[in-house]
Order: sequence, then C-alpha cells, then structure tokens
Amino acid sequence: MTLYVPIMRTVGMSVPEAVREIITRNRSIYDCMKMDVINYTALAVKIQPGVEKQLGNPVHLNTIVVAIKRYADSFQDEEKVVEEPLLKNARFSLTDKILGMQWTMNDLINEDMGKMFAEAQNAFSNSSFFKLGDSFRILVDDSDDARRIFQTFPKENLYKDGLAKIKIQVPIHNRANVISYVTEILHHNGIELVDALISQDGIVLILNESEAPLAYEKLRSEISNK
Repeated sequence: MTLYVPIMRTVGMSVPEAVREIITRNRSIYDCMKMDVINYTALAVKIQPGVEKQLGNPVHLNTIVVAIKRYADSFQDEEKVVEEPLLKNARFSLTDKILGMQWTMNDLINEDMGKMFAEAQNAFSNSSFFKLGDSFRILVDDSDDARRIFQTFPKENLYKDGLAKIKIQVPIHNRANVISYVTEILHHNGIELVDALISQDGIVLILNESEAPLAYEKLRSEISNK
C-alpha cells in the first residue's frame, strides 16, 4: 500500500535534540540546569526512557550524559555572548487556533489508518509535520474538517486543541543558541512551553493559545530593545 501524506516539513531528531527538548519542556529541570545544581548522570537516568521513545531505539546512558553536559555548557556560552543580539534578524509569525496530534510508525502501516490519512489530504494540506524517532507530530489549523477527521482516529491518537505556534526564522547555525535563549525569556515571564521543535526552516514554539500573545510580545520586544 502506498500512503500519501500531504505534509510539507519533516525533521529527524538526534540525541542532543531529544535531550534539549525534554529539558526545555520541564521547567524545574531547566531551572536546576541553568543554576548548575543538577547531577547529570541522575538526570540522564531519569530522562533515558523519554529519549529512547523520541528516537525509537535504545540509547547508551553515557551518550545522554554527554548531551546533557553539552546543553549545560551552552548556558555558559550564552552568558559570554549575552551582548550579541541573537534575535536581531529573526522573523516571527504567530498562528493561533492550532490542533496537535501524534502517532507512530506502526500507525502509518496500518491499513485503516492509511485510509484515514488519505481522506485527510485536504484538511492537512497546510500543516506542519515533525518526525521524532519513531513518532510523528502534526500541527494543523483548527477547522471543522480537521476536528471531524481527528475524531475518527483511534483514542491513543486523540488531538490536543487550544494551541498556538510561534515560528522563528533564524540562521541555521544559530538555532541551538536561540532555542535556549528564547526558552529563558519565556520562563522568566512565567510562560510555559508545550513544545519546542526545530524545523527545516526555523524554530517552532508550541504554546497554549492563551499565553501565545504575551510570548509573541516578549520575543518581539527583544528585537526592538537591541
């Protein structure tokens, strides 16, 4: 069976990216790392199942420790270049009323699921698609068609509504530093990230819709203040 999924952007994930994403989404861990009061090995043990789930295969504990150490070092690097305007040339866009959904590779080879995806072509034509290990995430506009289609999928694939996304276009060599910098700004303002993903053409922040306008305002102000 040939499955056509009408989605534009596909991004794989490395161990450092998985580690960065898990830490970014957990504010307490992020704050402890920022203050350098966390044991890297103990943290690696804690997040190893999540990293392996994201990548879809076993990952050696020491590999995760190294990734955590490099992420921690990036905080020190940011302090050294704090005067550099990381967001000076960034371009922002905010999209509200977003639905999110996740499924696995096993879902894609299931004949019934394949039929559902084929029927969803029009509703998913302007969506954002992310590959994370053996799982996939999709962000689509919250429309009657999208809700109707999502409601036909199995319960384990139930969608999450009430989301918004902020897309940040920055040079590819700056994205790792920018995502840490942006996370710090949002955390400082009491804004919780639902997710932070690196796409082929930028960084995508996923937030609760109620917090997205404030997040957008704070990030935009970083440009005007530099």
